[in-house]
Amino acid sequence: MEQIKVSALMTSAFRSVSRQASLREVAESMAQYKISCQLVTDNGRPVGIVTERDMAGLMLEVASDPAALSRPVSTLMSSPVVAVSEDNSIYDAINTCDNHAVRHLAVIDDSGRLTGLVTQSDIAHAHFKIVEQRAELIERIVNEHTSVLREEHDKLRSRSLQDPLMQIGNRAAMQQDLESTHANAMRTGRQYCLALIDVDFFKQYNDHYGHSAGDEVLRKVAELLQEAMRSTDRLYRYGGEEIVIVLADADSRGAYTFMTRAIKSLHEYGIPHCGSPLGVLTGSAGVAAAIDNGVCKKTWQQVLNEADQAMYNAKRSARNSVAIAA
Repeated sequence: MEQIKVSALMTSAFRSVSRQASLREVAESMAQYKISCQLVTDNGRPVGIVTERDMAGLMLEVASDPAALSRPVSTLMSSPVVAVSEDNSIYDAINTCDNHAVRHLAVIDDSGRLTGLVTQSDIAHAHFKIVEQRAELIERIVNEHTSVLREEHDKLRSRSLQDPLMQIGNRAAMQQDLESTHANAMRTGRQYCLALIDVDFFKQYNDHYGHSAGDEVLRKVAELLQEAMRSTDRLYRYGGEEIVIVLADADSRGAYTFMTRAIKSLHEYGIPHCGSPLGVLTGSAGVAAAIDNGVCKKTWQQVLNEADQAMYNAKRSARNSVAIAA
């Protein structure tokens, strides 16, 4: 099967500025065109990049020093720019993103001139499309009575990164995400929070309404959470009725506010549950931050364990509630 090249994914409708452009121009451009980054070029070659995170830090500085917006973009941009060639495959791009912990890649031609921009989301979508296409191909061959390929097909299914019931990321996908996210937090100090939500009295729900109804409920819970999430947040099935949400660039208070809204939304949706004291399906959640007082936790497992403990505190205290890790 033909590999997808970066040139097929990139957008050529990118915007760039010279290194002499002011930060005010960059801020206005990003706001006007609703773009997540601004490339800086010199004679058509990428020399720097400014991201939303960079601009957020700048806005804090501007609050005390408005003149900061007059500085040239070269004082804020990240340089050198992480770039890939138009002829690179998406697998090359994935490895480049992982190795450099970046979400935007400049695309250059053979002469080093900027020709496009590709994001981590573009790469991920194409990667999953390839996985689906290969699964279909293997299934057709297996149906032609090739037992060896049937085994390979089963292996491919087991390596899938999507939970087949909830249609969200599975535990393997969560682990890959958190390994990269936590490494980035340790290296750059970029905050993230984990939220762990568990359906209250789920065993009683299954016992009364049946496992098929329980499966439908889990799908609905995942759907409600996805509707409440920001585009930068990620959702994974941790196991059973437990779901993990990775909240990018969020502190404990922000994660608590988000999860409180999510828990309230599930309660108000009003799925009948005669085995619950509240009469409807509810959930309990715990949240934990990767960075406390400027110090990053040693591992993502530690962050998840703290969120897990906070969730059990919420269950012990009242259920249908959210607790923050101590």
